[in-house]
Amino acid sequence: MTDREYLIALYAFIYFGPARTNLLIQYFGSAKDAWNANSKSLVEIGLKKNIVEDFGRYKRDFNSQEYFDRLKKHSIDVITINDDSYPENLRDLDDAPLVLYIRGKLSKNDTNSVAIVGSRKMTSYGREVTQKLSSELASLGITIVSGLAFGVDLEAHKSVLSVGGRCVAVLASGVDELTPRSNEWLGLEIIKTGGAIVSEFPPGTEAQRYFFPFRNRIISGLSKAVIVVEGMIKSGTIHTAKHAAEQGRTVFAVPGQITSPMSAASHYLIKNGAKMVTSVNDILEELDLQLKVDRDAVNKVMPTDADEKKIIEILTNEPLHLDECARISGLKVSEISGKLTVMELKGIVKNIGNGVYKKV
Repeated sequence: MTDREYLIALYAFIYFGPARTNLLIQYFGSAKDAWNANSKSLVEIGLKKNIVEDFGRYKRDFNSQEYFDRLKKHSIDVITINDDSYPENLRDLDDAPLVLYIRGKLSKNDTNSVAIVGSRKMTSYGREVTQKLSSELASLGITIVSGLAFGVDLEAHKSVLSVGGRCVAVLASGVDELTPRSNEWLGLEIIKTGGAIVSEFPPGTEAQRYFFPFRNRIISGLSKAVIVVEGMIKSGTIHTAKHAAEQGRTVFAVPGQITSPMSAASHYLIKNGAKMVTSVNDILEELDLQLKVDRDAVNKVMPTDADEKKIIEILTNEPLHLDECARISGLKVSEISGKLTVMELKGIVKNIGNGVYKKV
């Protein structure tokens, strides 16, 4: 095996993780030497005896040819932190994953990713907000990152796909195990439409409760910002926001009803320095992403089409609410919302308040 392949093999022993794997490589000088270190040496540097024994059994059972052939057979790409194709947003993190498994394709444009996370038990308000923010950001060419879980994650991915946008899903399992199973169809659709499924866990790894915090740091690490839609105080949503803050990412939170426990996480984050978000423009301005949505850029991302022309015709006679535009045009509210946002940035229409638009 090459030293790159030794790194992949070493990192596939899940117990080590990025910190221990880095320490082993630094101590022994290379991934190959760390892999070939004897049990006595591993115990002497502080690894527990039972872990060393497990690692020994893992090495004896590991067949590099079969392993890499299986990745190729299932169209799973593997990249290491030393590869040029490794995501730039992740590279400088203290606990950056040393190896990533990918189904689909990552893109250089993913440097402008935004994560959208929230409760698995979202409210109807949470669904509406998720649809609006996800579809509008995706319509502007921004990659949306989430976790393929129920609730906000699921709605974010679906909304992105509904407007032909790009998304990345990060798993707490191997990429061959699209979990939860009921969302497997969505994961396959993400791959089919040019997005990516990502995990640091080797194929065959089943999701475990304690894997999710590791997954969450990748969700935030891949992104320039994290938007928290809904969540309870003690939840994975708070953990993802914490990772984002520690990584120097901007944390946004959507305000909600003060009587709803699902708004507790957002309100807690806002009180503690998160940016309150009420529209896509809040995000664009804070992240200085306005450069992506000038007239030329928008035309490249979303050129004028039949739907856009139809909207202009609808608004020719009088200002209308976006719901009314959706009804007349036959488009979904999430689709019309994204298109109106882009058209406003082009200077074609104007939001005169409360979701009412007029032709400029």
